[in-house]
Amino acid sequence: MSTTQPLVSVISVNYNEPEETELFLESLYQSDYHNFETLLVDNGSKRNIDPSVENRYSNLSLIVSEKNLGFAGGNNLGVAKAKGKYLIFLNNDTLLPRDFIDKLVMFMETHPEAGMVSPKIVFPNGKIQYAGSLDINGITGRGKRIGYLEEDHGQYDKNYPTDLPHGAAMIVPAKVISEVGSMYEEYFLYYEEHDWSMAIKRAGYKIYFFGETNIIHKQSISVGIDSPLKVYYMSRNRLLFQKRNFSPFNTVLSVLFYSFFALPKSSIKYLSSGKTAQFKNLWRGYLWHLNKNYVFKG
Repeated sequence: MSTTQPLVSVISVNYNEPEETELFLESLYQSDYHNFETLLVDNGSKRNIDPSVENRYSNLSLIVSEKNLGFAGGNNLGVAKAKGKYLIFLNNDTLLPRDFIDKLVMFMETHPEAGMVSPKIVFPNGKIQYAGSLDINGITGRGKRIGYLEEDHGQYDKNYPTDLPHGAAMIVPAKVISEVGSMYEEYFLYYEEHDWSMAIKRAGYKIYFFGETNIIHKQSISVGIDSPLKVYYMSRNRLLFQKRNFSPFNTVLSVLFYSFFALPKSSIKYLSSGKTAQFKNLWRGYLWHLNKNYVFKG
């Protein structure tokens, strides 16, 4: 990059993971890119970040929310204070290479049609977590990640348009956010970045996968891979996404598909394995669409 690096706003949300957040910050501040600010949101945590973090890292602002606002709400607090030309959203359980920001910004500067870009994401064991994604089907409510669980042999070390980003790491120009708005907060957890990408595509921009750099993502540390909380929001938001992004006809088909195929299948899976909390929250998420009093219960 030239000496006139555009300002970048890095936004990350902590929820009860101060140790992971510290590791993330150590990784971030080894960056070769120097013109960035960090907006660190402590999102209703019971295990808060030490306020001294603002003194230990340059251009870092700690934003404390007394209430857990979810993924979208927490990130949106950072968006409201961001001053950068580009905003990079990073989960606090990610680790970055030194050239991460530099390469992403260089790509954005030469691709004005890019409204959102996610890099290659790998698990700590080196297997691929994300190398792009196929769009969410208007009936099944499911997409498909490219390269998922493949060994990384450099086969995705290239850049190409893709249908969906990955919420653990994405860069969005500030001008795009001004045009389409911030993330929709009703989701609370899951599907919000996909919903946002749909709005960005409707505004005429492209979503890209960027394979020239990658991050390590320790997936689902704060939520749990198959926790009742995750089951609730995945069940609820699958239909919410369909309602917000597809035609009424498609929405009816997706509700029928979920009600008579996907929901019974998941119900059998959880009951047969003794996961009664997951079973109950699967149904609570589904019934939320009939009565919003069906909220998550651990």
